[in-house]
Amino acid sequence: MKKIVIAVDGFSSCGKSTMAKDLAREIGYIYIDSGAMYRAVTLYGIENGIFNGDVIDVEKLRNEIKNIHISFRLNPETGRPDTYLNGMNVENKIRTMEVSSKVSPISALNFVREAMVAQQQAMGKEKGIVMDGRDIGTTVFPNAELKIFVTATPEIRAQRRYEELKAKGQEASFDEILENVKQRDYIDQNRDVSPLRKAKDALLLDNTNLTIEQQKEWLFENFNKVGK
Repeated sequence: MKKIVIAVDGFSSCGKSTMAKDLAREIGYIYIDSGAMYRAVTLYGIENGIFNGDVIDVEKLRNEIKNIHISFRLNPETGRPDTYLNGMNVENKIRTMEVSSKVSPISALNFVREAMVAQQQAMGKEKGIVMDGRDIGTTVFPNAELKIFVTATPEIRAQRRYEELKAKGQEASFDEILENVKQRDYIDQNRDVSPLRKAKDALLLDNTNLTIEQQKEWLFENFNKVGK
């Protein structure tokens, strides 16, 4: 079978990252978490004096962005790729609340997105990758052989996140989560740089009423149509 690029975009809390990771593992492709790349840039900023509280020293980051190199290597224990920042494994560090609270303003910077898109496009040259994010099919890989746009109703996405938090023993308010989901949808669709939108040639996957098995079946059916 020929190797292709699979671009997965969609709204928050649609389960697209889990879906993309599982698909990549089952078809023997490399999964690239585009969000982890922006988290890694944020971590670099925290560790290199680019933040003063929540304020970003934009000029300092602009001057140093060329020194920020992100790669992914398969972790044999988890079977999933870990994120490396300038050769150092930062997979655990980039998942902290400190990074989470600072990543949005970093990822909104034009020059940061340009640098990350260039690195993502370089990773895709060899094909055989699955990448998920907000602008993969529109900006990063406009010529991807298979583009998928994932959606579900805000209520269903909020319910999934609510159940996920409760399962972890965390306090959660459904109404607050629903409001957060709607806010993120608005921000993602209305930002100036690479707003979230469905590419014209993307396949729409509305998983509101789908089981995991039905979703998998749909994915394999469409991958086999394009990948053969």
